[in-house]
Amino acid sequence: MDRRDETRLHTVVDTAVDGVILIDAQGQVLMFNPACEKLFGYRKDEVIGQNVKMLMPEPYHAGHDGYLANYRRTGERKIIGIGREVEGRRKDGSTFPMDLSVGEAQEDGASVFVGIIHDLTEKMRSELAMREVATRMRVVVDTAVDGVILIDAKGLVLMFNPACEKLFGYPAHEVIGENVKMLMPEPFHHEHDGYLGNYQRTGEAKIIGIGREVVGQRKDGSTFPMDLSVGEAKQEGESIFVGIIHDLTERARIQQQLAQAQKMEAVGQLSGGIAHDFNNLLTVIIGSAEALSAKLESRPDLKRLADAITGAGERGAELTQRLLAFSRRQMLQPVEIDCNRLVESMREILHRTLSEDIAIQVNLEKELWSAFADPAQLENAVLNLALNARDAMAAGGCLTLATANVPLEEGYQELHPEVPPGHYVMVSVSDDGAGMPAEVREHAFEPFFTTKEIGKGTGLGLSMVYGFAKQSNGHVTIYSEPGLGTTVRIYLPAGSTTLVEAPESRAGEAAAGRQTRETVLVVEDDFFVRNFAVSTLEGLGYSVVPANDAQGALARLNQGDKIDILFTDIVMPGSMNGLQLAERAKQIRPGIKILLTSGYALETLAARGRLPEGVTILNKPYRKADLTKRLSDVLAPAG
Repeated sequence: MDRRDETRLHTVVDTAVDGVILIDAQGQVLMFNPACEKLFGYRKDEVIGQNVKMLMPEPYHAGHDGYLANYRRTGERKIIGIGREVEGRRKDGSTFPMDLSVGEAQEDGASVFVGIIHDLTEKMRSELAMREVATRMRVVVDTAVDGVILIDAKGLVLMFNPACEKLFGYPAHEVIGENVKMLMPEPFHHEHDGYLGNYQRTGEAKIIGIGREVVGQRKDGSTFPMDLSVGEAKQEGESIFVGIIHDLTERARIQQQLAQAQKMEAVGQLSGGIAHDFNNLLTVIIGSAEALSAKLESRPDLKRLADAITGAGERGAELTQRLLAFSRRQMLQPVEIDCNRLVESMREILHRTLSEDIAIQVNLEKELWSAFADPAQLENAVLNLALNARDAMAAGGCLTLATANVPLEEGYQELHPEVPPGHYVMVSVSDDGAGMPAEVREHAFEPFFTTKEIGKGTGLGLSMVYGFAKQSNGHVTIYSEPGLGTTVRIYLPAGSTTLVEAPESRAGEAAAGRQTRETVLVVEDDFFVRNFAVSTLEGLGYSVVPANDAQGALARLNQGDKIDILFTDIVMPGSMNGLQLAERAKQIRPGIKILLTSGYALETLAARGRLPEGVTILNKPYRKADLTKRLSDVLAPAG
């Protein structure tokens, strides 16, 4: 080799990016280029003439001389002529990864070894960073609540995360490598391959890059609604598709509940309107039949017919009251009540009402909160449920009444969005009778829905319970399975911790025939109801001034005529309702007494205008005795 070649060789070694080291057969360093100095932190004069193992951490440091001697004896290679990843040790004692390739040459008949050292620190750091990113991505994918699925351009599944396993019921190993259409019901299953091929040919996207609601198919064949968004990426020039799957089962259930609640509300509004109008008719029918009956004392045959009309009208009134209960427009008088005492008090009634082959069991919460509700309506609801239970236990069985304190938290509201969280008192009625199939259970609270024979049920029992619970700001649920019986639970808002005893019902009716000459201003838009009210009041000895709307009543009040009582319907056509008229009347005649009447509920109607203080309510349809009693209440001295 001439001097020029030698110079070139030294230039190559000295300017090389990788370390170049030369050692003899005993392991002593003969050459140590600048790149090695930079890598190991030693100057070359500190290394040349020293054993190369000074650049090795344990265990390579201790094993190096033996390895070199073994190679000289046997020729067994572990790195010479092969190369591999090892560790180097710097002057400061720190270590670093490196790729070491060693070649052997002869110089003056003895072996020398040339080592090429490539620092792997950055490569290792990059690989570690990539592994960390991959690990994080794997954690994100594996812990994601939504399903994550990866498929290739042929539709074969490459990844199937745990959320997908839970959604579809397949373990990942049963899906990976299979066509994704196995997770699709018809017609999507049949169309998928054609759609994917068409997309790759034309770029026409139906879901890729868009997302939409579709249907997935589980391993057991059942289906569920899901929101699927698909993104496209490239891997080694080939398309891959990432699908994010969000289960819509819960949303669909809530939407169904909302639709059912809206349907019940609409039916309730319709029922309430019908009941209101029907109450007007019943007021005239019952009142006229009573008046006719009183005049037919000398004709018993005709009097029986008049009494039959009265009885039929009263049954009609009961029917409209149930409609009002369902529509949440009945008149409630809520107080704090002890539901344990109320349930216990109903034992005897139920024993007499139910057949002897039905046992009654009562399970009461020992320290029950008070409930805020109308005790009479709660009794009616429990009785209705007990009668339904009796009909379901044709061969006898056991009726169970129970109470409990139930705090309904936000988690319950997720299942029943219409129920506000809070403390409730639960009253349940259970039977071990025939039970209901799902298709019956879904319609059980709807008015006029019944599975009984024609003439044996109105279909208003459960709807009345539903309306009472909702109007009381409570909740009602029904649990039933064929052959296992039925449980209906009524949840009523809890009152204070101090129990308030339920007021007893007033017995008897007030006596009619009061001798009086007070003047009553009757305001009623319905012609027949107005005529009935006028004739009834005149028969009771009152002077009567009729008006068919609020404007006519105001004209009478402004004329200065003697008027002691304003008796007005609440719901009337025109710009002023009965509540507003009552307020105006008190301004014109400060001492006037007010009696309001309506087929709607006080709670519903009060929202249409502020309820004047000191007013009395008379619910339609009313009888002569009811009107007499309410007028007596109105005229009674205050205090």
